[in-house]
Amino acid sequence: MPEVTRRRTGELVRKIFEILLPFPDGILAREALAQLKTRLPLSDHELGNNPSGGVRYHTIVRFATVDCTKAGWMIKHKGTWTLTDEGRRAFEAYSDPEVFYKQAVRLYNEWRASQPDEELPSGTEGENEEEKIASITFEAAEEQSWSEIEQYLRGMNPYDFQKLVASLLRAMGYHVSWISPPGKDGGIDILAWTDPLGTRPPRIKVQVKRVQTNIPVDGLRSFMALLGDDDVGLFVTTGGFTKDAQDEARTQEKRKITLIDLERLVDLWIEYYPKLDENARRRLPLQPIYFLAPIT
Repeated sequence: MPEVTRRRTGELVRKIFEILLPFPDGILAREALAQLKTRLPLSDHELGNNPSGGVRYHTIVRFATVDCTKAGWMIKHKGTWTLTDEGRRAFEAYSDPEVFYKQAVRLYNEWRASQPDEELPSGTEGENEEEKIASITFEAAEEQSWSEIEQYLRGMNPYDFQKLVASLLRAMGYHVSWISPPGKDGGIDILAWTDPLGTRPPRIKVQVKRVQTNIPVDGLRSFMALLGDDDVGLFVTTGGFTKDAQDEARTQEKRKITLIDLERLVDLWIEYYPKLDENARRRLPLQPIYFLAPIT
């Protein structure tokens, strides 16, 4: 990328930081990159495609933000980019784009120098570039796979999604006694027990929501009102939970409630995948593919 100066790289990355600032929980990388195109004039070179594919300014930003993640300024997780407190302070402290990016590079080099000798090569510029290329290749693969899983689950028929959750509970060793049929369910979608006959408490009541938005605290309270003294509640959603809802669940003294968002659901599905039967696996079929992961 010979036409891209360090100052220009700093301008691009600072604009990404500016886009991320209003979102304490981060936003999808693809959304941040799309906004960058509308909020900063880009050259024809930056808007062009790389010889190996992909939009050039996407690659420039992904490459440069490797420095920012190692500097402790950003977190990249399953396609979501989030600024850390250190990153927010750096954005305020280094208003000059070139100085800003130089500081990120300096901290990257400090991180690299701190790694055990056997884990990293000697550290020439070419080797640093190879490490960053490996990092963004892994990042892109993780982002794509997570996006596909997310879209698949959020597009699933609601009753099929209930059956998926029930299959997971069985794989985890619980005994599912009832799954709500189509129609009004009174707020309970699945009933399960720890023993086959349902003679030992607790009774597990599950509410399943296939939504894209975060569950608010009022929605959580409505579900908790259905829990008896010997009940345990599981609230499973393809979205997430607002901070108020998370705080409400964490501070409960009488009602036992566990929140399972999309990421936690997928993590559990992967963990218990070997114990799922073939019919259950077809509800969310996964195949592991191994990449050479970057050193963290």
